[in-house]
Amino acid sequence: MPRTLRWVLMLLPFALWGTAMAAMKPLLLGASPAMLASLRLLPAGLVLLLAARLLGRSWRVDPVDWPWLLLFAAVDGSLFQGLLARGLGETGAGLGSVLIDSQPLLVALLARTLFGEAINPVGWLGLLIGLLGILCLGLPGEVLRHWWLQGPPALQGQAWSHGEAWMLGAAAAMAVGTVLCRYATRRSDPVAVTGWHMLLGGVPLVLVAGGEALLRPETVSFWPHWSQLEWGLMAYAALLGSALAYGLFFWFASSGDLTGFTALTFLTPVFAVLCGVLLLDERLGQLQWLGAALALLSVLLINQRGRLWQVGGRTEPVPP
Repeated sequence: MPRTLRWVLMLLPFALWGTAMAAMKPLLLGASPAMLASLRLLPAGLVLLLAARLLGRSWRVDPVDWPWLLLFAAVDGSLFQGLLARGLGETGAGLGSVLIDSQPLLVALLARTLFGEAINPVGWLGLLIGLLGILCLGLPGEVLRHWWLQGPPALQGQAWSHGEAWMLGAAAAMAVGTVLCRYATRRSDPVAVTGWHMLLGGVPLVLVAGGEALLRPETVSFWPHWSQLEWGLMAYAALLGSALAYGLFFWFASSGDLTGFTALTFLTPVFAVLCGVLLLDERLGQLQWLGAALALLSVLLINQRGRLWQVGGRTEPVPP
């Protein structure tokens, strides 16, 4: 695969996620979080399995991979998407998006522990700069200034809510799911495994949505009440923001430098902000420009950490 095309495909999932979150948020007015999450997973899983078939890949999952696949589906499918949809409707002041995009830190720790991936001081510096970048992109300037002087009490409950707790749980679930993908694809095709994990992960969410509708029929409806435009947003989130984005993400995550690849998550809010500039005629403030620059710098440092950090005159090896 040409290097330029490879980089475009690697960046595409994060660009799609940056817009899919915005498309999903208004849909929560007419559907429960569990139903929204299931409608994002189930069609995407079917599309990925169909794509695997059309590409000549095998749908079959090796028996050795099935236990890992079931765990992968439970953690990254049901748990992650459920927590994400739940937190999306309760997130305040941009802190939720900061928390969900902080998962490269967790992935780096897991990859270091389980796969022995080299991080080194340059890599850790890049991770911290990336976290600072998404803070600048996700939090208002006033909150950051007061937070710098007073610490977390400066938030005074305005930028932190139950939604951010759900988002933090979602970030942890996705980080663990990203690592589980490596184990679930040892003998099976990554595209097929991603499709199966979406289908299997969506089923418990449908059951949760049905249970909520039975227990609280006066406040929760099972089937969404959406307009044609809103169904179009749902289709975008399912087909492009899930099927294409997660298919590419787990295809790349199943091999190579896991820390360097997941560091591209820091660019998700950058794409979201740029989308607002191009489509909604929004303007970036100085703090947002700084955040975007820091996010780009962090990705550069993390992906070039082996070349920038030398031990004993030799470049520290990093997986290709």
